[in-house]
Amino acid sequence: MFESRIHRLREKIAEEGLDALIVTGRKNREYLSGFTGSAGFLLVTAGGGVLATDFRYEEQAKAQSPHLEVYRYETPRDGLSRLVREKKMGIVGFEAVHTSCWELAEWEEDSPDIAWRPTKGLVESLRICKDEGEIQRIRQAARLTDKGFEHILNYLRPGVQEREVALELEFFLRREGAEGVSFAPIVASGPNSALPHARPGERVLEPGDFVVLDFGVIIDGYCSDLTRTVVIGRASDRHREIYELVRKAQQHALGEVGPGKDALAIDKGVREVFAAQGVAEHFGHGLGHGVGLEIHEAPTLSSRSTDELRAGMVVTIEPGLYFPGWGGVRIEDLVLVTPQGMENLSSSSKDFLVL
Repeated sequence: MFESRIHRLREKIAEEGLDALIVTGRKNREYLSGFTGSAGFLLVTAGGGVLATDFRYEEQAKAQSPHLEVYRYETPRDGLSRLVREKKMGIVGFEAVHTSCWELAEWEEDSPDIAWRPTKGLVESLRICKDEGEIQRIRQAARLTDKGFEHILNYLRPGVQEREVALELEFFLRREGAEGVSFAPIVASGPNSALPHARPGERVLEPGDFVVLDFGVIIDGYCSDLTRTVVIGRASDRHREIYELVRKAQQHALGEVGPGKDALAIDKGVREVFAAQGVAEHFGHGLGHGVGLEIHEAPTLSSRSTDELRAGMVVTIEPGLYFPGWGGVRIEDLVLVTPQGMENLSSSSKDFLVL
């Protein structure tokens, strides 16, 4: 698995006219090597790959990355300088997004004979479509996330603080096998539900509140993402109207997902559903994003997207409507793009729930 990923990257490196690529992005390094330590870089050359790290992680690197040469350094700067000299490199690419100006200045000072070339998205372009092993991990993460939603429904009641709900949810998910949460859970009630990325606070749930629950887990390095919105105590006609409109928009988008589909067009379709009801200005974020080793990765589904969906991509579909001072609704599923269309990895109920 890792060998084939390295091989595909080497082909891209050759296409770019590079002798080597320094991989410093942590998740990119993990994708290519399996190494999960917090320190190190990967030097991929025409002949293979070298995983460089320090004393703390040398044995871990050897165990997790038997397909790579493991090189121990005293400092990353010293290690890279020695490696590029030993490998007789001429043109070396680096991940511009994951390299600071200060680091580049050090490399140029240490190895002035090297032509340092910025690159963008070489490894990410490999990660964008998941293989069967990755899909299985994401599917397991999605199942546990669904289980978490089912559990937390029994905990939602008037008088409970948002942060208490978030803590209970995270404790449950970890007890059930998550190695971590893929991001800090969002529990947003009442007016807070109109804030797409609200942080759980001391506000207590009250009758008539929308409560937005947005959370995910990590299983064997891979993330999941789910959002559901419920009502506490009693619901008005407006609660139901807004909820059903978001659910209708999401269902429309799900029906458009498939290989060869334009991500921008899917996002536009949702905005047209909202515009027909005069509420388009209350949907201010993108429709979705890729999920994998990171909770937000390529592709994107938004009004600025240039991506085309392909089989193997895992993306979220998460329209929402937000009304400041009153509340908001977001409904999010995690879906796999398949050769035939899509598979919804989220099975949590999307019924209009009043608890």
